Amino acid sequence: MNVDVSSTQSEQSFWATVRESLAGSHRGEYTEGPIGRAILLLAIPMVLELVLESVFAVVDVFFVSRLGPDAVATVGLTESMLTIIYAVAVGLSVGAMATVARRIGERDPDGAALAAVQAIALGVLVSLPLGAAGLLFAPQLLTAMGATPDVLQHSSFTAIVIGGNGVIVMLFLINAVFRGAGDAATAMRVLWIANVFNIVLDPCFIFGLGPFPKLGVTGAAVATTTGRGIGVLLQLYILSRGRGRVAIQRRHLRLDPAVMLNMLRLSGSAVFQTLVATTSWVGVVRIVATFGSAAVAGCTIAIRVVIFALLPSWGLSNAAATLVGQNLGAGKPERAETSVWRAAFYNTAFLVGIGALFVAFAPAIVSAFTDDPAVVPIAVAGLRIVSAGFPFYAYGYVLTQSFNGAGDTLTPTLINIGCLWCGEIPLAYLLARPAGLGPSGAFWGVAIAFSLMSVISALLFRRGRWKTKRV
Repeated sequence: MNVDVSSTQSEQSFWATVRESLAGSHRGEYTEGPIGRAILLLAIPMVLELVLESVFAVVDVFFVSRLGPDAVATVGLTESMLTIIYAVAVGLSVGAMATVARRIGERDPDGAALAAVQAIALGVLVSLPLGAAGLLFAPQLLTAMGATPDVLQHSSFTAIVIGGNGVIVMLFLINAVFRGAGDAATAMRVLWIANVFNIVLDPCFIFGLGPFPKLGVTGAAVATTTGRGIGVLLQLYILSRGRGRVAIQRRHLRLDPAVMLNMLRLSGSAVFQTLVATTSWVGVVRIVATFGSAAVAGCTIAIRVVIFALLPSWGLSNAAATLVGQNLGAGKPERAETSVWRAAFYNTAFLVGIGALFVAFAPAIVSAFTDDPAVVPIAVAGLRIVSAGFPFYAYGYVLTQSFNGAGDTLTPTLINIGCLWCGEIPLAYLLARPAGLGPSGAFWGVAIAFSLMSVISALLFRRGRWKTKRV
């Protein structure tokens, strides 16, 4: 009887915490209380935020696919160019999140607000030249990506999306401010609203529904940029109304070179860190492409399934980073370390289960995407091989992001260079070509490199030098 009562109470407590995390009613600071509850409060909205961010591109492709392959190709080529902007936005977000989290942990709300202003200023400075390049040179950029003349007819899509990249950068940056302050639910809700506008406006501008002009593929760019822009306006309103954990007031509206340069120092390494990961993946795809289009298709299916499964993992990693930043700011490095190992354990428990399902049911999962006899075996092999390393990745993702949360962005950058540029790409080539394993060799290269990265991250994390980093 006592066991049943205890189990019921634990279940009720769990669902109460889930509801609280979605409502965002908790205090937003995580330097006290049960660590497991703090992780859950942060991770749930962060996972949903990541899912919602990925919805933008999916919605565009869904509606644009009705316009033909050239329109879809325009969206795909533009998205490939946006990976650079995403890398910059994610890198800047690391510096913003680490700085704000540290100030919140120090109970310095003015310092957090000032850091938020510097982050926004950096975002504006970075996005303006990128936007000018998109507006002025969209056709040339598409040509450089190998676009056909038919695709170039839709270059206005690229001009609008890249020209308006400021809304992408701001969404990432200001949501990082919210996460650093422990207000992950607000970041999640902003993306909910932005996505609703995108979903509603996409068919209206693409197909000319009602009073809206029929803009074709250009309409998708207008809708997406408008939806994101509304999200940014909402973020700025929340920051300025003075009720949240970070409240920007008139006295904070100034440039602080010292804070900005420190944030830029953190973000510079983080941007490069993200670019290393992105370009290493391009290298692996290039190796797989030497085996033909069926190999590329199989690789694409396998990796997209894996990335979707890893979204909760990234949410837990972001939660660990916030806990590290706040607890270091509060002078509690041991609590920060305990939070990381606990989040890594939860992540491992989750990914071991998912990995086992992928290994066991890979053929059934792949069949939902294709029945091509040339593609299926490659996708199945890729899904099984990459999933086999999930227990290692689980620790690696959390530890890498925890370094960033502590303000130690150089360590994970060096780890990425060593394991991905110097490890993953050469290993993928050697196993795929000289060793004769074909596309499976490239997949083994990915699995081995990421597993090695996790082991190295754990060894360096245990040394504890990240605890002394000043932000």
